Formats: sequence, structure tokens, C-alpha cells
Amino acid sequence: MAKPLMAKATAVWLVDNTTISFKQIADFVGMHELEVQGIADGDVAAGVKGFDPIANNQLTQDEIDAAQNNPLHKLKLKFNPAASGEEKRRGPRYTPLSKRQDRPNSILWLVKFHPELSDGQIAKLVGTTKPTIQSIRERTHWNIANMQPIDPVALGLCKQSELDAIVQKAAAKKAAEGGVMSDDERRKLVSTEQSLEMDAAPKIPTAIEGLETFSLSDEPVDEKEEEPVIDADSFFNLPKGGADDEDEDDLRP
Repeated sequence: MAKPLMAKATAVWLVDNTTISFKQIADFVGMHELEVQGIADGDVAAGVKGFDPIANNQLTQDEIDAAQNNPLHKLKLKFNPAASGEEKRRGPRYTPLSKRQDRPNSILWLVKFHPELSDGQIAKLVGTTKPTIQSIRERTHWNIANMQPIDPVALGLCKQSELDAIVQKAAAKKAAEGGVMSDDERRKLVSTEQSLEMDAAPKIPTAIEGLETFSLSDEPVDEKEEEPVIDADSFFNLPKGGADDEDEDDLRP
């Protein structure tokens, strides 16, 4: 339901010039009933000048009379193009000035890790233009050498739920087209909640220690049997003393 322009000023005018109940006024202007009561008591909207909804083509006198005669009657906004535009405004997402310098980095992250997203989806998500996205895709952006891919959620340019929604939409579109996806593409199309529930993949050890027992399978590795301890004599196969040793002793002077 569309709300009137200058809702608080309209509520001030209705409180001052009609006998409509606080509940009816609150429902019409989108405020809480206690706020409207605060306007009547002078605690809220002090100094706000009333905004006549009849003169500004938002209400008719017949509608006000009907609401005054029936406490259950709900005020209906007269068709007003200006008021309709205030309810739903089309256009790119607004990005604060402090975060606009980080927007190319977020676009680079989306292009790199979610290439299945269209330029229109990325533009709507982070509030940019299609030529900018195209220049980053083709690596012709003037600052491409200094850009680094950064998650737009971490930068505060969008919510995680919004990112998951467009990723799921891209996954549904990919499945409807019947295209064969690789394992990497399939992992990219999974939302954050689903990825957190997955089992962790085995990691390859970075150090040499541990490589002898590393395996990509989940089956336990059987321990090797203990090798017999070999002493020095048996290793070098040294002969034990015998008759030859005694003969050599006899030949000595």
C-alpha cells in the first residue's frame, strides 16, 4: 500500500483538522498509534507544519467524512503519481562515498569466483554499471593492475542473503538450460549455508612429515609391521672366531 507524501506532516494536519481516531491516522500514514497520540499531546513533531492531503490531491473530503463517521473505516490514498513514486523507486543501488573505491575490487571478486552471474545481476547487487563490469571482465579497466578481489559482503556492499539468492538463481538457470557443470562450478553455485554443512575435504600436508600416512580416502591406513632389529655383526656378516684364529695365535713368536 502506497503511503502519503510527508507522512508526519499529514498526520499533524489530520490531528489538528479532523476527528479521525489515532488508529485510523496511524494506519494511513504508516506510523504507530502512540506516535500519533504524541502529536496530539505535543510531544512528537513539535514545530512541524501540517500538510493538507486534500489540497495536495492525496485524500478527498468524502473519504475524510466517511472515516470520521465510522471509526472502523480505513482511509484510502487517492491516486497520486508522486506518492506512488515514493513508495517504490527504481534505479541502481546507492553506495556510500566511503565504499565506492572498493566497489571495483568486489566486482573483480564476483567475476572471478562467480562467472555464471550476468552483468545485470552484478550491477544490481553492488550498484554499478555494465560498462564497468565489462571492462573488468576483459581486464581493460584503467586500474586493473592495482585491483584485488575482495568479497562484497566483507566490504559491506551487499548482504550474504542477497549474494546467496542470486547464486541460487544462477544455479536454477544453469540446471534449466541443461548445461554440464564442472566440480568447481558446482561448488561456486552452492550457497554459504549449504557449504558450511558439507564435510571438509582432506587437505594435502604442506610439510614432508606426514606424507607417508596421507591418503585421500577415508579408510584408516594400516600400520606397518615392525622390522626386526639388526645388530652390527649380522649387518656386516662378520665371521665368528674359530680354529683359524687359534692357528694364527700359534704362528706368532
